[in-house]
Amino acid sequence: MALSVFIEGRYISPKEAQVSVFDAGFIYSDVVYDVTSVWKGWFFKLDEHLDRFEVSCKGFRLSNPYDQDAMKRILARCVKAGNWDDAYIKVECTRGVIPNRSRDLREAENTFMGYALPYIWIWGEETCRNGANLHVAQTVRRVPDTSIDARYKNYNRGDFTKGKFEAYDHGCDDVIMIGTSGEVTEGSGYNVLVVKDGTVATADSNVLEGVTRQAVLELCSDLGIPYELRRVEEHELADADEVIATTTAGGVMPVIALSGKPVGDGKPGSLTVKLQEEYWDRRARGWHGTKVDDLLAGSAG
Repeated sequence: MALSVFIEGRYISPKEAQVSVFDAGFIYSDVVYDVTSVWKGWFFKLDEHLDRFEVSCKGFRLSNPYDQDAMKRILARCVKAGNWDDAYIKVECTRGVIPNRSRDLREAENTFMGYALPYIWIWGEETCRNGANLHVAQTVRRVPDTSIDARYKNYNRGDFTKGKFEAYDHGCDDVIMIGTSGEVTEGSGYNVLVVKDGTVATADSNVLEGVTRQAVLELCSDLGIPYELRRVEEHELADADEVIATTTAGGVMPVIALSGKPVGDGKPGSLTVKLQEEYWDRRARGWHGTKVDDLLAGSAG
């Protein structure tokens, strides 16, 4: 059992995996990525994640040499190398090295890579399951989508980094970013949903169109919980009965405090708990799932 990284057409160990210091992905943050997961042997919404990855590549004018079938086999092999039932899987496409000391991005040869790790909880399992204390950023605003389109999952994260350190300075686990016109956007790697009077609301612009968030909205529909995709104002966070964060690396996560001030009674709300339980129960039963072994059956690698 060993970690496996696929890069430049071969499977290698993490110690061998390297990206050049001259790669424009490193120099300019000119790289896109996506993250999916395996739970109890099932990839979750793999097609949706790889569709979004392709959209991100096109949005950044990057060329990925592998089609979706090839990527699926690559990722399944990476998971199998670690023999994990629960895994965190990432794909990336980076601009690559620009040859001949040029600054012309068109001359770079783009690089695809993928790897798998044991399943990661964004704030640790206890906090993800039982509730986080998030900070609403005050000194930095989310980059507008007219500058960097949030629908393309990418590593241009300077605003998030500044916001996270502001959160740490306030003793919080992570940050919620507010847009330049005062609207709630997202967190550093997760979408944000507010619950008021039994209705769920989440931002309709300048956010990553989260696959996990969409799964939660599907659960809302199945369970008869009304929801809205719309502009969410900053004051709605403080007024909310419940606040929820959603991400691949944690699923449905209660937010029980904002900068130390309790949300509701300071415990995971009943609607959040209902969605969280339903999400993990369905995941364990293969909801929207693709079996790792099925992707490897009959494959030469």
